[in-house]
Amino acid sequence: MRQAAKVLQLFKTLHRTRQQVFKNDARALEAARIKINEEFKSNKSETSPKKIEELIKIGSDVELLLRTSVIQGIHTDHNTLNPLLNICITTTFCFVAFFFVLNWSLGKTFL
Repeated sequence: MRQAAKVLQLFKTLHRTRQQVFKNDARALEAARIKINEEFKSNKSETSPKKIEELIKIGSDVELLLRTSVIQGIHTDHNTLNPLLNICITTTFCFVAFFFVLNWSLGKTFL
């Protein structure tokens, strides 16, 4: 598969994962959409095949981590969370989890 097709496929996959992971959370959906689009736009002019493959790998890792590592649930009473696949514990938690995963995979630090 050509690199351009891989990049487009990854872009679409990240957006599908975003829609699934942050379902029913409009603020997190919008923030994730903006962040994904920004990351792709910032690397739009990259021409090095090696660097593009590295970026594809990073994006694939982010998608996998989002799909498998974002904790979701619904607060049912004072001390109970029931796990669900489509509702985040809080908007803030999901938002932070997404950006932590994305920035960690890009090698950015928080300190």
